Formats: sequence, C-alpha cells, structure tokens
Amino acid sequence: MDQESSASPSASFDPRLLINLGLFLLTFFTATVAGVQWKNLDAFELRYFHHGLEYSIAILFVLGAHEFGHYFAARYHRVKATLPFFIPFPPVPGFLNFGTLGAVIRTRSVVPSRKAMFDIGVGGPIAGFVATVIVLVYGLLTLPGPEFILQMHPDYDFQLNAIPGSQGLGLEFGQTLAFKFLVYLFTDPSTQFVPPMSEIYHYPALCVGWFGLFVTAMNLFPIGQFDGGHLVYTMFGDQHRKIARAAFILLLFLGLPSVADILLQLAVGFVSGDVPGHILPFVEYSWSGWFLWALISYFLVKLYHPPVPDETPLDERRMWIGWGCLFLFVICFSFVPFTVFY
Repeated sequence: MDQESSASPSASFDPRLLINLGLFLLTFFTATVAGVQWKNLDAFELRYFHHGLEYSIAILFVLGAHEFGHYFAARYHRVKATLPFFIPFPPVPGFLNFGTLGAVIRTRSVVPSRKAMFDIGVGGPIAGFVATVIVLVYGLLTLPGPEFILQMHPDYDFQLNAIPGSQGLGLEFGQTLAFKFLVYLFTDPSTQFVPPMSEIYHYPALCVGWFGLFVTAMNLFPIGQFDGGHLVYTMFGDQHRKIARAAFILLLFLGLPSVADILLQLAVGFVSGDVPGHILPFVEYSWSGWFLWALISYFLVKLYHPPVPDETPLDERRMWIGWGCLFLFVICFSFVPFTVFY
C-alpha cells in the first residue's frame, strides 16, 4: 500500500478506472504467459495458452486478496483509496518471470489515526496470507502423480529427486517454515511424489503459494511505508525508527556478501577469461535481491514512517494481532529465496 495526500471524490464514473482495468487485463496476460513458461512450454504458441490459466488465476487471486484487504480496511475507516493497480511483467531473457511485479493501491486522503493506519496496513498481509494458504492447500491436496514431472523431465530420477547429468541452469526456491509445515500437514511422501523445492515452479498452485509467502514476507519488512513499516509504527510509535534501522542493516547484511561475490566473480572472469564459482565463504546464505530491497527501502520507501494526526496508542486486541503479523513475517521469510545453480 502506498499513500498520497490529494483527494478528488467523484460520484460519477472515474475514467481512471480504465487504467486499473487495463493493467489487470495486461497482468492477466503476462501472468498466463509466465504460467505456460513454468511448464516448459512455448508461451508464443496460442494452443498452449490455456496451460497457464491455473497459474494466472491463482496469482491474481493472491495479489487481489492482499490489495483488497488494504482497500476494504481503508473504506471502513472512510479513507479514500484507489482500486488495485496490478503491475504486469513480460518475459525478459535472464530474469525470473512470475508475470507480475505485484499490485498496489494508493490512499487519496489522510489516514487519521494509528488505529486506522494499523487496520489498513495489516489488512493486506492477513488477507493475502489466507489466500496463499488456500492456494497452497489446494495444490498439495491435488498433487498430480509422477507422470506430471516426467512430461517435462523424462529422465527425472525419483530416488535422487534430481535429473542425472543435467546441463544448464537450475532454479531452487528457498524453504520457509510456513511452506514446510503445510507440506507436512497435507502430503504423505511415503505414498505420493512431493516435488522438491527445485521443481515446485512446474506446479502452478505450489509456485503461486510459494510466491504468496515470499510477497507477504517482503511486504512485512518493518521499514517505512511497507506494510511492516505501518505495523511497527502503529505498535511502537517513535521506537519504530530503531526497528527500521535494524531491518535495513539486516537487509544489507543478507545481500552484500552475494553482491560482493558476484563482482569478484566478474572481475576474475574478466582477467582469466573463465568465470569461477563462489569465491566468498558462506555466500550460499546470502541473496543479492535483499541488497536491492535495501536500496528500494532507503531511496524510495524511506526508512521512517511519517506521523499521523491521532497518535493514540493501539488497544490490546490490535497489539495481539500485530504480534501475530510479525509471526507471519518469520514463518514466510527465506534467507535465500532463489538459488540458481549449474
């Protein structure tokens, strides 16, 4: 959720809604293309387009639930807000393609109090997490048999949970406590094939479920006007500054080793003509994306949350809900969300 100060109410049709609709349709298209590609099919063959629909419908459901959680909380507190702006992302060579960069709403009037800011801030992560769990449970309860993975990897070895002698790039999603717990509850590895984290992107509901957990964690980082920033500001007042600084340092700590390792690899490769593997120790516990998120936090989102007119502290019920949301952050967080290997 983002905030702006201008207000322009209108009882008639707002032509700006066409932007929302157009972005939604474009995101539906790019997400469907991504769903086709995750199944190793040619996204530019129209006969395969329907193979991406399960993925695109699921990811728009998760993102829509998150943003409408913000929207309806804003409406409840009589804060003017836009409908969600979905952000499409077309396939770009060399980039992971989820088909979208998420969605955002904007508030068009001042949020009056910490209570209202809290409700609007946590409405998104809570609704998005519930939608994510629904998608994940559906995916786990409807896991296809081994023949599904064999359609994409005919030589897949089920004992190794890998493709022997495979060449080229591989991708593994990072494990989270929430994902691991749901897999434990709703699957039985002794009687069914449960894909490893290096293969779940072929399974639309599992891929979207993992993505939903990832988005929840990223939004709950307690910085600035991220959802987590709204949360710690309304819970702890001025103390949120210390929390935001600590979260920013954590992002740098998690991201800088990977960035430094990449730069060293490129430098060595430039000199020797052969790009080596990892150079720095423990870099497998670092992800360069967190460094980028730190830059976004510092330069775009800003570290500290702006004040609201009514600084009355939250009631006990909201404080408990806030602690629950911080728990969601922990169980949805992965130190290394993506690992690309050879």
